[in-house]
Amino acid sequence: MDGGGRLARSSRLSRLQSDLKAVAHAVAALLRERRSRKKQARPQRLVRPEPSRGVIAVLERWLPRRVGVAFTALILLGSAGMGIVKGGHVDEFVQALDDTRNAAANLAGFRIKQVAIAGRKQLTQDEILAIGGITGRSSLLFLDAAAVRDKLKANPWIADATVLKFYPGELQIDIIERTAFARWQLDGHMSVIADDGAVLEPYVARRFLSLPLVVGKGAGERAKDFIALLKRYPQVWSQTRAVALVGERRWNVWLTSGLVIRMPEHDVGNALTMLSQLDQDDKLFSRDITAIDMRLPDRLTVRLSDAAFKAREELLNKDKKSKKKAGDA
Repeated sequence: MDGGGRLARSSRLSRLQSDLKAVAHAVAALLRERRSRKKQARPQRLVRPEPSRGVIAVLERWLPRRVGVAFTALILLGSAGMGIVKGGHVDEFVQALDDTRNAAANLAGFRIKQVAIAGRKQLTQDEILAIGGITGRSSLLFLDAAAVRDKLKANPWIADATVLKFYPGELQIDIIERTAFARWQLDGHMSVIADDGAVLEPYVARRFLSLPLVVGKGAGERAKDFIALLKRYPQVWSQTRAVALVGERRWNVWLTSGLVIRMPEHDVGNALTMLSQLDQDDKLFSRDITAIDMRLPDRLTVRLSDAAFKAREELLNKDKKSKKKAGDA
């Protein structure tokens, strides 16, 4: 019984295992068939792109057309700009651009055909145009009137300027020139100055030789008031050759005869009045003296020339001898 029962169970188990294996094989075959059909139904899968190519693909999809060409051109322009800056050709490049746009404007009918300049006395028309940076290539369309005015006012000869453009081709420039006031000598160097002390010329041309001569540090800025005061006393001014500022405090007046007058620091007008009266009454400036010292308020001191001093000493000695002989007698 037991043996027959165990045998029956073993047989049933064997059949069950065989059936399960058959079912498993059938399911596996079915799954393989379904996978095969899916592979045939869908397109072949592409190889996964690299991350960088994926980014490029996205950019190509969303960015406008030709942006790559524009970006390349921008890179080339940037490289060219760096080369211009490092090579020190910025000014040349800017000038070339200005010439190009001015040439285009001139072809369009905006060439400067007429220039009217008013107020010039010392400067020539060519000098004024050169100072303003206006050349034969300049066009009225791209001419910066404010920049031209600033360039003109930066010149020491020009106190003020007005620049007007009248299209299509007329330019008007009105200037106010400074007047040459004096020759200024400092540390052995001579220049021409205006009445406010501005240096107009770093040298003295022949046409400026008749200007008054002022000497010393700070004399350029202060000479206007002092010379105006001197001119109120023609007895002194008519014989003045130069004025020198001493210690930036007071003035010395040099006459054409070589006589130097040391003026006081204060009450200069009273000192000039006294000098004028002394010269008028006693011919003070014509005497054989080399200096007049008026620095002390309560006295006037004169210095004789060497010849006059020697003659005076001889005269005094002669008087002493005469008095001695008279006493002995």
